[in-house]
Amino acid sequence: MARLFHAPLSPFCRKVRLSLAEKKIECELVEERYWEQDPDFMRRNPAGKVPILKIDGKILTESAAICEYLEELHPEPSLMPKGADARHEVRRLIGWFDDKFHSEVTAKLLNERVYRKLQGTGYPDSTNLKAGAKAIKYHLDYMAWLLEHRRWLAGDNMTLADFAAAAHLSSLDYISDVDWNRSEAVKDWYAKIKSRPAFRSILADQIPGFLPPLHYADLDF
Repeated sequence: MARLFHAPLSPFCRKVRLSLAEKKIECELVEERYWEQDPDFMRRNPAGKVPILKIDGKILTESAAICEYLEELHPEPSLMPKGADARHEVRRLIGWFDDKFHSEVTAKLLNERVYRKLQGTGYPDSTNLKAGAKAIKYHLDYMAWLLEHRRWLAGDNMTLADFAAAAHLSSLDYISDVDWNRSEAVKDWYAKIKSRPAFRSILADQIPGFLPPLHYADLDF
Protein backbone atom coordinates (compact mmCIF):
# COMPACT_ATOMS: atom_id res chain seq x y z
CA MET A 1 0.00 0.00 0.00
CA ALA A 2 1.13 3.53 -0.74
CA ARG A 3 2.04 5.79 2.17
CA LEU A 4 1.67 9.57 2.20
CA PHE A 5 3.60 11.67 4.68
CA HIS A 6 1.47 14.78 5.04
CA ALA A 7 0.19 17.67 7.14
CA PRO A 8 -3.63 17.69 7.32
CA LEU A 9 -4.20 21.36 6.43
CA SER A 10 -1.43 21.60 3.84
CA PRO A 11 -3.09 22.41 0.49
CA PHE A 12 -0.23 20.67 -1.33
CA CYS A 13 -0.88 17.47 0.62
CA ARG A 14 -4.62 17.80 0.13
CA LYS A 15 -4.17 18.08 -3.62
CA VAL A 16 -2.27 14.78 -3.66
CA ARG A 17 -4.82 13.16 -1.34
CA LEU A 18 -7.63 14.18 -3.69
CA SER A 19 -5.79 12.71 -6.67
CA LEU A 20 -5.12 9.44 -4.85
CA ALA A 21 -8.73 9.16 -3.69
CA GLU A 22 -10.21 10.09 -7.08
CA LYS A 23 -8.13 7.36 -8.68
CA LYS A 24 -9.02 4.93 -5.86
CA ILE A 25 -5.40 4.29 -4.93
CA GLU A 26 -5.28 2.96 -1.38
CA CYS A 27 -2.93 5.00 0.76
CA GLU A 28 -1.92 5.13 4.41
CA LEU A 29 -1.71 8.65 5.79
CA VAL A 30 1.18 9.47 8.10
CA GLU A 31 0.99 12.88 9.75
CA GLU A 32 4.35 14.66 9.64
CA ARG A 33 5.39 17.60 11.82
CA TYR A 34 7.68 18.74 9.04
CA TRP A 35 8.85 21.87 10.85
CA GLU A 36 10.64 19.70 13.41
CA GLN A 37 13.00 18.48 10.64
CA ASP A 38 13.18 14.92 11.97
CA PRO A 39 16.26 13.12 10.54
CA ASP A 40 14.17 10.32 8.99
CA PHE A 41 11.92 12.90 7.39
CA MET A 42 14.89 14.85 6.02
CA ARG A 43 16.31 11.67 4.53
CA ARG A 44 13.05 11.15 2.66
CA ASN A 45 13.07 14.71 1.36
CA PRO A 46 16.13 16.93 1.98
CA ALA A 47 13.98 19.91 0.94
CA GLY A 48 12.14 19.48 4.24
CA LYS A 49 8.67 19.69 2.71
CA VAL A 50 5.51 17.63 2.54
CA PRO A 51 3.89 15.84 0.81
CA ILE A 52 6.11 12.80 0.39
CA LEU A 53 4.57 9.78 -1.31
CA LYS A 54 6.07 6.34 -0.92
CA ILE A 55 4.65 4.12 -3.65
CA ASP A 56 5.90 1.02 -5.47
CA GLY A 57 9.20 1.24 -3.62
CA LYS A 58 9.78 4.83 -4.75
CA ILE A 59 9.90 8.07 -2.78
CA LEU A 60 8.17 10.94 -4.61
CA THR A 61 8.17 14.61 -3.64
CA GLU A 62 6.69 17.91 -4.93
CA SER A 63 2.91 17.86 -5.16
CA ALA A 64 2.54 18.84 -8.83
CA ALA A 65 5.09 16.22 -9.89
CA ILE A 66 3.40 13.58 -7.73
CA CYS A 67 -0.02 14.31 -9.25
CA GLU A 68 1.29 14.09 -12.80
CA TYR A 69 3.14 10.85 -11.93
CA LEU A 70 -0.14 9.37 -10.67
CA GLU A 71 -1.89 10.61 -13.80
CA GLU A 72 0.60 8.81 -16.04
CA LEU A 73 0.47 5.54 -14.09
CA HIS A 74 -3.29 5.63 -13.49
CA PRO A 75 -4.81 7.58 -16.39
CA GLU A 76 -8.41 6.76 -15.45
CA PRO A 77 -10.31 8.65 -14.28
CA SER A 78 -8.47 11.35 -16.15
CA LEU A 79 -7.56 14.58 -14.35
CA MET A 80 -5.64 16.04 -17.28
CA PRO A 81 -7.29 16.92 -20.61
CA LYS A 82 -6.03 15.88 -24.01
CA GLY A 83 -4.25 18.46 -26.15
CA ALA A 84 -1.33 20.77 -25.46
CA ASP A 85 -3.43 23.93 -25.05
CA ALA A 86 -5.83 22.38 -22.57
CA ARG A 87 -2.99 20.83 -20.56
CA HIS A 88 -1.18 24.14 -20.47
CA GLU A 89 -4.29 25.81 -19.02
CA VAL A 90 -4.51 23.19 -16.26
CA ARG A 91 -0.84 23.61 -15.41
CA ARG A 92 -1.14 27.40 -15.53
CA LEU A 93 -3.96 27.35 -12.99
CA ILE A 94 -2.17 24.86 -10.75
CA GLY A 95 0.76 27.29 -10.76
CA TRP A 96 -1.64 30.17 -10.05
CA PHE A 97 -3.01 28.54 -6.90
CA ASP A 98 0.16 26.85 -5.67
CA ASP A 99 2.32 29.93 -6.22
CA LYS A 100 0.34 33.18 -6.41
CA PHE A 101 -2.70 32.22 -4.31
CA HIS A 102 -0.50 30.46 -1.77
CA SER A 103 1.91 33.36 -1.30
CA GLU A 104 -0.79 36.04 -1.27
CA VAL A 105 -3.50 34.23 0.68
CA THR A 106 -2.84 30.78 2.17
CA ALA A 107 0.56 31.56 3.65
CA LYS A 108 -0.73 34.79 5.17
CA LEU A 109 -3.92 33.35 6.68
CA LEU A 110 -3.31 29.66 7.38
CA ASN A 111 0.29 30.06 8.49
CA GLU A 112 -0.54 32.96 10.78
CA ARG A 113 -3.71 31.50 12.32
CA VAL A 114 -2.69 27.85 12.60
CA TYR A 115 0.98 27.10 12.08
CA ARG A 116 2.30 29.83 14.35
CA LYS A 117 0.41 28.18 17.20
CA LEU A 118 1.37 24.63 16.22
CA GLN A 119 5.01 25.58 15.85
CA GLY A 120 5.09 27.84 18.90
CA THR A 121 6.41 30.84 16.97
CA GLY A 122 4.27 33.54 18.57
CA TYR A 123 1.08 35.42 17.82
CA PRO A 124 -0.42 36.02 14.37
CA ASP A 125 0.91 39.01 12.45
CA SER A 126 -2.04 41.35 11.89
CA THR A 127 -0.41 42.86 8.80
CA ASN A 128 -0.29 39.47 7.11
CA LEU A 129 -3.86 38.68 8.17
CA LYS A 130 -5.16 41.92 6.67
CA ALA A 131 -3.20 41.39 3.45
CA GLY A 132 -4.48 37.82 3.08
CA ALA A 133 -8.09 38.82 3.76
CA LYS A 134 -7.84 41.52 1.09
CA ALA A 135 -6.10 39.32 -1.49
CA ILE A 136 -8.58 36.42 -1.27
CA LYS A 137 -11.35 38.72 -2.59
CA TYR A 138 -9.39 39.27 -5.79
CA HIS A 139 -8.80 35.54 -6.22
CA LEU A 140 -12.44 34.63 -5.61
CA ASP A 141 -13.46 37.22 -8.20
CA TYR A 142 -11.00 35.72 -10.69
CA MET A 143 -12.43 32.26 -10.06
CA ALA A 144 -15.93 33.64 -10.56
CA TRP A 145 -14.87 35.12 -13.89
CA LEU A 146 -13.43 31.77 -15.02
CA LEU A 147 -16.58 29.93 -13.98
CA GLU A 148 -18.76 32.32 -15.93
CA HIS A 149 -17.12 30.99 -19.09
CA ARG A 150 -16.49 27.35 -18.15
CA ARG A 151 -18.13 24.47 -16.29
CA TRP A 152 -14.94 23.89 -14.30
CA LEU A 153 -11.93 26.13 -13.70
CA ALA A 154 -9.85 24.97 -16.66
CA GLY A 155 -12.61 23.91 -19.06
CA ASP A 156 -15.61 21.64 -19.44
CA ASN A 157 -14.22 18.81 -17.31
CA MET A 158 -12.89 18.59 -13.76
CA THR A 159 -9.09 18.54 -13.67
CA LEU A 160 -6.13 18.83 -11.35
CA ALA A 161 -6.64 22.60 -11.51
CA ASP A 162 -9.91 22.18 -9.61
CA PHE A 163 -8.20 19.97 -7.04
CA ALA A 164 -5.43 22.55 -6.57
CA ALA A 165 -7.95 25.34 -5.97
CA ALA A 166 -10.18 23.20 -3.75
CA ALA A 167 -7.19 22.11 -1.67
CA HIS A 168 -6.34 25.71 -0.81
CA LEU A 169 -9.91 26.82 -0.25
CA SER A 170 -10.79 23.81 1.92
CA SER A 171 -7.81 24.53 4.16
CA LEU A 172 -8.90 28.16 4.51
CA ASP A 173 -12.52 27.15 4.98
CA TYR A 174 -11.44 25.07 7.99
CA ILE A 175 -10.50 28.34 9.70
CA SER A 176 -13.53 30.25 8.34
CA ASP A 177 -11.49 32.48 6.04
CA VAL A 178 -13.58 32.11 2.85
CA ASP A 179 -16.54 34.38 2.13
CA TRP A 180 -18.73 31.96 0.19
CA ASN A 181 -21.38 34.65 -0.30
CA ARG A 182 -19.05 36.67 -2.51
CA SER A 183 -19.79 34.51 -5.57
CA GLU A 184 -22.60 32.03 -6.17
CA ALA A 185 -20.59 30.54 -9.04
CA VAL A 186 -17.62 29.78 -6.79
CA LYS A 187 -19.88 28.53 -3.99
CA ASP A 188 -21.68 26.17 -6.39
CA TRP A 189 -18.38 24.96 -7.86
CA TYR A 190 -17.04 24.21 -4.39
CA ALA A 191 -20.23 22.43 -3.30
CA LYS A 192 -19.99 20.28 -6.43
CA ILE A 193 -16.37 19.27 -5.90
CA LYS A 194 -16.80 18.95 -2.14
CA SER A 195 -19.57 16.37 -2.64
CA ARG A 196 -17.24 13.96 -4.45
CA PRO A 197 -16.27 10.78 -2.55
CA ALA A 198 -12.61 11.81 -2.90
CA PHE A 199 -13.27 14.68 -0.52
CA ARG A 200 -14.61 12.60 2.38
CA SER A 201 -11.35 11.96 4.23
CA ILE A 202 -10.36 15.62 3.94
CA LEU A 203 -13.64 16.74 5.48
CA ALA A 204 -13.00 14.36 8.38
CA ASP A 205 -9.71 16.05 9.32
CA GLN A 206 -9.54 17.42 12.85
CA ILE A 207 -6.74 19.71 14.01
CA PRO A 208 -6.30 19.73 17.82
CA GLY A 209 -7.08 23.19 19.15
CA PHE A 210 -8.82 24.28 15.94
CA LEU A 211 -12.45 23.35 15.41
CA PRO A 212 -13.85 23.70 11.86
CA PRO A 213 -17.01 25.79 11.27
CA LEU A 214 -20.37 24.01 11.42
CA HIS A 215 -20.76 24.06 7.62
CA TYR A 216 -17.30 22.59 6.95
CA ALA A 217 -18.39 18.97 6.45
CA ASP A 218 -21.83 19.91 5.13
CA LEU A 219 -21.95 18.81 1.50
CA ASP A 220 -24.72 21.26 0.71
CA PHE A 221 -23.65 24.20 2.88
